[in-house]
Amino acid sequence: MIHKTAIIDPGAELGNDVDVGPFTIIEGDVTIGDGTVIGPNVSIRPYTSIGPRCNIHAGAVLGGTPQDVNFKGGKSFVKIGENCQIREGVTINRGTQSDSVTEVGDDCFLMAFSHFGHNVKLGRNVIVANGALLAGYVEVGDQAFISGNCVLHQFIKIGRLVMLGGGCGVSKDIPPFCLVKPIMINTIGGLNSTGLRRSTLTTEDRQEIKEAFKLLFLSDLNVSQALEKLKSAYPTGPASEFSTFIEESKRGICTM
Repeated sequence: MIHKTAIIDPGAELGNDVDVGPFTIIEGDVTIGDGTVIGPNVSIRPYTSIGPRCNIHAGAVLGGTPQDVNFKGGKSFVKIGENCQIREGVTINRGTQSDSVTEVGDDCFLMAFSHFGHNVKLGRNVIVANGALLAGYVEVGDQAFISGNCVLHQFIKIGRLVMLGGGCGVSKDIPPFCLVKPIMINTIGGLNSTGLRRSTLTTEDRQEIKEAFKLLFLSDLNVSQALEKLKSAYPTGPASEFSTFIEESKRGICTM
C-alpha cells in the first residue's frame, strides 16, 4: 500500500502493513511500526521513530530540525508511541541538544495544526486540540487535555489530568487535576471535575483530591505553608501528587 508517488529512502525501516499516501516523503534513519497509516503530503525527517498502529494525516511534518538558535546540528530524535492520531498539518520538532528527544506517549491525539517544539514530552492519552502551540521543553502529564489555540511557554510542566480551556496562555506550571478557564492567563479556575469523573480514580481518591485542592488554593495559606500541610495530610495516593509536583516545580505554579 505504498503510493507510486511517495518517496521513501532505502535507509527507512517500515514495518508490516504500513500504508503511505501520495507525495509523502520518508527520509533515512526513520522507523515506522506495523500497521501505521501515513496520509498524503506528509514529511517524515531523519531520526524519527513512529510506533505501531498510528495514523498520520495530510501535511504533517515529523522530525523537523528545532526552531532554536542554539541548535548546532547533530543527531537528535523524535519518538512517537503507539496508537497515536496525528492530524493535518501537525509539526513535531526534534531535540536541540545531541542525543536529546522530543517524545509523544502512547494513545495521544494531536489535532490539526498543533505544534510541538524541541524536547517536548507528552505522556499517555494526551489530547491536544487544533492550533495549540507548545514551546520547547514543555512537559505534559498523562490524560491532560489542551484545548484549541492554547499557548504554552517553554520549560513549563502540565500535571496529569489537567484541562486547559481554549485560547488560554500558560507560563507557569499547572498542578495535576486542575482546570484553566478559556482565555485566561496563568489562572487556575478550579478542578478538572469532568476529567476526574472519567478517570479510573476511586470515589475516595477524588474526595481527597478535592480536599487537597481546597487546602492549596482556597485556604489562607501561602504555597509554602500549604505544601507542608499537604505533605502531612496526604503522604500517599493521588492527592500526594500535588506536593510532589510543587516540590519539583522550577517556574512556580499558577494560582487562582
